[in-house]
Amino acid sequence: MTKRYAALARVSSREQEREAFSLEVQEDALLRYAQQQGGTIVKFYKIAETASKREERRAFKDLIAYARKHAAQLDGVLWLKVDRVARNLVDYVELERLEADHNLPVLYVSQPTENTPAGRMMRRTLANMAAFYTEQQSIDVREGIERRVENGLFPNRPPYGYRARRVEGRSIVEVDATAAAKVRRIFDLYACDAHTLDTLIDELADGHIRYTASTLRFPRSKLHTILRDRSYIGEVRFRGQWYPGSHEPIIDRVTFARVQAILGESIYRSHELVYAGEMITCGECGRPITGEEKTKQTKAGLKRYRYYRCSRYTSKGHSRTRINEAELDRQVLALFDRIRIRDDRVRNWFGRTIEQRTQARQTDAARQTAEIRRQMTLLTKQQERLLNLRLLNEIDSDTFAAKNTELRDQRARLEFSLEQCGRNDAERDRIATRLFELSQTLENRWVSAGIGVKRQLLDIVCLNFSLEGKNLVPAVRKLFSVLTEDLESAESRGDRI
Repeated sequence: MTKRYAALARVSSREQEREAFSLEVQEDALLRYAQQQGGTIVKFYKIAETASKREERRAFKDLIAYARKHAAQLDGVLWLKVDRVARNLVDYVELERLEADHNLPVLYVSQPTENTPAGRMMRRTLANMAAFYTEQQSIDVREGIERRVENGLFPNRPPYGYRARRVEGRSIVEVDATAAAKVRRIFDLYACDAHTLDTLIDELADGHIRYTASTLRFPRSKLHTILRDRSYIGEVRFRGQWYPGSHEPIIDRVTFARVQAILGESIYRSHELVYAGEMITCGECGRPITGEEKTKQTKAGLKRYRYYRCSRYTSKGHSRTRINEAELDRQVLALFDRIRIRDDRVRNWFGRTIEQRTQARQTDAARQTAEIRRQMTLLTKQQERLLNLRLLNEIDSDTFAAKNTELRDQRARLEFSLEQCGRNDAERDRIATRLFELSQTLENRWVSAGIGVKRQLLDIVCLNFSLEGKNLVPAVRKLFSVLTEDLESAESRGDRI
């Protein structure tokens, strides 16, 4: 009667393939053994070097389960060597239980031993040696990775924007010029152009900036990972901490801090519409107006429609009124059309008011700048003390890394605040000045502006909006109500410009 065997071949690294332990070599050896014994392999499991640990465990468990279930029909379980299975003693015990509980021989074709006390002792010795080798190799690899991190190198594959290159047998990390330019563009757009992750994807695609040669659009998750990755400011991540890296930074810390501040506020917003985000309230119930985007296939292609309605639109008794974005744009343009410079006295008053507010803000900005610089000086002293404690071995490396990262983040936030000090107010003043100067062509500016600029213009001109039926009712700021002919702002929240 033909003998029946189950078998497993396993390769855990490319080095083993070069050492003549490839899957093909193991498969040939196992099949040849089965034929020499007058049998065949009825169930063959294979684990390639690309397999994950989960896949390895699943293959091993499947073999054990199959062998237990069909023990009466099998004549043995075949392996090439003990170390092909016994990378830990727990697995080896499972094989011994097959022999003890099911009387099913476990055979190692290149390391034959008898099923005697001496033979079992030899197999256990080989299993112990294999387990020791695996554990020691794990320690050696971990120490090697730690040395890489201490030298400022990435512990694994460098992130998008960098590439690894071998020079004289050593792997070095260098900037990938093409991918790094994309990373810089991503940070610049997100930091300065009021994008969300979804609008950023569209902007990159419209600018023909591909993720890879074969992938046109950046995945949303990849964009988020890039914007959060401190590797781009010259750090490396290891065991949940960030350490100083030796690679060239792609992004400056001020830009990175600005992006983190924006992400902290809007990371979970899947999209942004001009009139959404509680910019408008319902004149009927006072709840926020929300937006929705619909797509429709037309003869000209896919077309997008944006509608706005009260957040209680579906509530019983509430009017079912929806208004599209084009109609709201028309009413805003009508508002801007009424902001006309028709009187020299108004023009002169407007200019003087902006100049006075600019001077006052510059004084406030100077005080804030002095305070921020004082805090940065204190922070520098803290960093010096922390370094001295580490040099004296009074704190361990993990504590040093965690605290150093915290201090670097504080410094980046202060640098960001210093860069931003007075900038927002100055930008608002500059936009207000330009709005005043370009009021005759404001309609053209609105049509060509992006979402962020449109929302900023609305915030500068108006305190708030309500939607009465399908009519947009703005509360214009006092500074601009002078420029309109009929608009009043008596019911506004107060002038906050």
